[in-house]
Amino acid sequence: MSKFKKGGKSELPAISTASLPDIVFMLLFFFMVATVMRDSSLMIENILPSADQVEKLKKDRTAFIYAGKPSSQFLHLGTEPRIQFNDALITVDDVQLSVLSAQGELVEELQKKFVVGLKVDKNTHAGLVSDIKQELRKANTLKVMYIANAKTE
Repeated sequence: MSKFKKGGKSELPAISTASLPDIVFMLLFFFMVATVMRDSSLMIENILPSADQVEKLKKDRTAFIYAGKPSSQFLHLGTEPRIQFNDALITVDDVQLSVLSAQGELVEELQKKFVVGLKVDKNTHAGLVSDIKQELRKANTLKVMYIANAKTE
């Protein structure tokens, strides 16, 4: 006669956590590679005009100047068009100094290929753009690109 033992509840074995660090590091590397850091946050409205021929710029040698009316978050600054360079609002007189300091931060090889990209709101007056261009000439920054959206038909 065989002997059968009626066991109570059998306990489940513990879950192995040996692979948990591998999974955590794999997720960490994924998010480090997939995340894009934001260059600057806009304080102005920036609806770009559209153009027929658009070319992509290399960002390693480019500085961007934004121009337009302050956005709804910054209405306390008024409604007149303003100039933004990086994360700061500047005046026309500060354009030359800001551009020269940005150019000086680049590697010496890229300083010769330095380009200023103008991201000007389509409702901004041409007088402000002309003033910016005059300051860029004083800084001897003659490579200027106007940034626009590709025309969709």
